[in-house]
Amino acid sequence: MNDVAPGLKKLIRQDVQSMHAYAIQDSAGMVKLDAMENPHRLPPALQAHLGQRLGALALNRYPDARVNDLRKALADYAQMPEGFDITLGNGSDELISLLAMACDVPGASILAPLPGFVMYGMSAQLQGLKFIGVPLTPDFELDEATMLAAIKEHQPSIIYIAYPNNPTANLWDDAVIDKIIAAAPGLVVFDEAYQPFASKSYMGRIAGHSHVLLMRTMSKFGLAGVRLGYMVGPKALIAEIDKVRPPYNISVLNYECALFALEHAEVFAAQAQEIREQRAILFEALQGIPGIKTWKSEANMILVRVPDAAKTFEGMRARKVLVKNVSKMHALLASCLRLTVGTADENAQMLAALKESL
Repeated sequence: MNDVAPGLKKLIRQDVQSMHAYAIQDSAGMVKLDAMENPHRLPPALQAHLGQRLGALALNRYPDARVNDLRKALADYAQMPEGFDITLGNGSDELISLLAMACDVPGASILAPLPGFVMYGMSAQLQGLKFIGVPLTPDFELDEATMLAAIKEHQPSIIYIAYPNNPTANLWDDAVIDKIIAAAPGLVVFDEAYQPFASKSYMGRIAGHSHVLLMRTMSKFGLAGVRLGYMVGPKALIAEIDKVRPPYNISVLNYECALFALEHAEVFAAQAQEIREQRAILFEALQGIPGIKTWKSEANMILVRVPDAAKTFEGMRARKVLVKNVSKMHALLASCLRLTVGTADENAQMLAALKESL
């Protein structure tokens, strides 16, 4: 049976039926460079240590107050300002959904620059909110005049600022961001998913605002499989958003893994440094390939424009290297591929496959 029965189909929202599920590519047997994952696994000694800790957990019980130990550890790690609080999500995707749910009042809308992370628009649609996408400039900078005009016209409840952005991997002009924050009638949410690889963060500046939230994920830290996101903001604001959070949304396995990782933060910091070094090597190599355009990156990915994205993507996949074809995501991304920065060996294989597939 491939179709939902007619009697049941009418129960499902029409807009949901017309949507496409988030696509995850089959990566079996591939050099997997499509999802901005940290390519480094835990060292064997830490694997054994973590396994012992997870094995000793009371899996028969609901998550307990130890989750508050994680909240404190993350607040310390992120250098959360005084008077602020932190809430946790099952990945930052859940936090994005919770924000849409909490702000779902009549006439509410969500605004974000495009191209950007697809979940901003998807969360709005699923919650029945209007989504306003504001195009970036051709060089993927914030279009100050267009952004400010859209804010004035639509009065959005939430404005997302990805810092750096996905899939363009750039940080935006702080002077323009300051104007957006000043003009915002509602919340401004900084999404710092790629903070481990960026040259700066907005964390040190959020204390000056009562309507600014900052969101991060442990995925790019090195725990993509653990599914843990966190959001920092003024205490009163976090308390309201926390009311729509499921009571046990972070499993005992999730929070113990995250606590363990923060206890060994130096291991993950060294991995991030290695990725930044590999990014510089990869960027320089890409610039030496004729016929492609490469944008500088503040994340663990590099955006490139090739003559024929579909042909190059399929050629690379045939050579067992999986990247992300983003050329259909937005008109500004025409002929673009997004390349995750991997290990030195993975990057060498990716460069070889790219050259052979152009």
